[in-house]
Amino acid sequence: MDLLSIILLAIGLAMDCFAVSIAQGMQGTRPRPVIQMAVLFGLFQGGMPLIAYFAGGIFADFFTRWSHWIALILLLFIGGKMLFEPKESSPQAALTLRTMLILAVATSIDALSIGVLFIPVPEVLWLAIALIAATSTLFSLIGFWLGKTLGRHLPFNANILGGCILIAIGVKIFVEGLLT
Repeated sequence: MDLLSIILLAIGLAMDCFAVSIAQGMQGTRPRPVIQMAVLFGLFQGGMPLIAYFAGGIFADFFTRWSHWIALILLLFIGGKMLFEPKESSPQAALTLRTMLILAVATSIDALSIGVLFIPVPEVLWLAIALIAATSTLFSLIGFWLGKTLGRHLPFNANILGGCILIAIGVKIFVEGLLT
């Protein structure tokens, strides 16, 4: 696996983090928890392929079969919560550690199946893990600031759009999982 392939893989994996971060920015989440969330996204995105690599594909079949269901359920839960819970009275919403962990797991489940790609090329494993983690963290931060900028200019409740984005990501992951 060459460097360009690893970079493209890292960007592809970071897209869900990017979209979730846009939703959090539009929701008015404070920057400090988002930085924590971005770091968690990077750790989970980088850690999942590492887990799959060391598991040697033992759990790859399980996660290939069920990961799209897990991501769908988690993202429906968080997205639905954003849609149906009343917006907090504070203009800046709270992002709890529990929510951050759920989002980190939901956005990184697809990265778990990627780990088996590195079994035949262990010499690039650590470079790939570092690039995947860094790219996901960076895209999460960029997405948050983009969402915060967009959210200020929306004439409606950004929670609704953010919840719809999370649900759409869950449905996308689910459909992709069914088609593979």
